[in-house]
Amino acid sequence: MPFHFEDKPALVVYVTCGDPDLATTRDVILAAIDAGARVIELGVPFSDPVADGPVIQRASERALEQGVSLQQVLTLASEIREHSQSAGLVIFSYLNPILRMGLAKFCHVARMAGADGTLITDLPIEESDEYLREARKNDLATIFLAAPTSTDERLKLIAKFSAGFIYAISRTGVTGARQEMTGDAKTLVKRLRRFTKLPIAVGFGISTAEQFAAVGQFAEAGVVGSAIVHLIEQNPGREAATVAEFVRSLVVRSS
Repeated sequence: MPFHFEDKPALVVYVTCGDPDLATTRDVILAAIDAGARVIELGVPFSDPVADGPVIQRASERALEQGVSLQQVLTLASEIREHSQSAGLVIFSYLNPILRMGLAKFCHVARMAGADGTLITDLPIEESDEYLREARKNDLATIFLAAPTSTDERLKLIAKFSAGFIYAISRTGVTGARQEMTGDAKTLVKRLRRFTKLPIAVGFGISTAEQFAAVGQFAEAGVVGSAIVHLIEQNPGREAATVAEFVRSLVVRSS
């Protein structure tokens, strides 16, 4: 199992690769791992990120202006893997860039690059047969999103076809930091527990140490994305140091 969630809550960090450039992204990721992040989601920039709020949308735009592609994100994954064997690496993408590369090629290259899993945010589980086949062939964990609005029938499907961990969205809507976490997250995790023994990571909205620690009361991991991307945007020239300080504050406060 590439994902180690023994110390609850484990921290999953999302970054938009190539914002502001690939070298900075690499520095930020390595700093986050050193500071205590257990899993890194390498976000592939996309021109129409419908599930993302303004912070990640702006990051995607900046990365695309740099010409960052899926292939470059996979190369970055291999560079991260050279420096760190312990952290879980997840390629986090919309479906379109992967289809352009080809599902079979993507899964093969992702595994060769050292990725442990993949999350395709807009791929319906009902249409994922080919993806599941290619991912399993390459020993990649298939991570799916579960939402508070998901029916029990859908949660059963997600549980059946997920590997590694399940990403539970704490609320409906787009990504973005929130002042408070809703009770929907706790209820959703409780519902998922009926169908799976996999670890559950809760995301969408965690932006403070208090929120992160609270997630640890009922889930194995917390995902922090928009808050990290916002820090990168607001601290040019100090991105890695600022993210490392924030990550340490989350991990220390929750332990």
